[in-house]
Amino acid sequence: MHDYSTKLRDLLILARPRLAVRHRLEFKRCFGAVAGYVDGNIFVSCGKFGVALRLPSQTLNELFREEDVLHLKYFPNGHVKKEYAVIPSRIIEDQGRFKKLVDSSIKYASLISSN
Repeated sequence: MHDYSTKLRDLLILARPRLAVRHRLEFKRCFGAVAGYVDGNIFVSCGKFGVALRLPSQTLNELFREEDVLHLKYFPNGHVKKEYAVIPSRIIEDQGRFKKLVDSSIKYASLISSN
């Protein structure tokens, strides 16, 4: 569990170094993984599946056209978390692209809570 939390923190620090300064950032256990919350809203998850971002449907539709982007399931026979995409390492390593996806995820999570 600690490893997922550390991995998630490290990735977010690389993508958005001032995220924790501008927003309230929290990490909580979630189905054997770690969920990241910004201002009380979940926007990212990290577990044995990798890293998943909560994103708007248009962004998800674009991502799912890429064959290595997967739907998030916390358990092999569990249901699909429809608002999430598991982000492959090649996208995470593309810092510019990953940063845009993190920004989109934060914005989307904030909009969902204000509705």
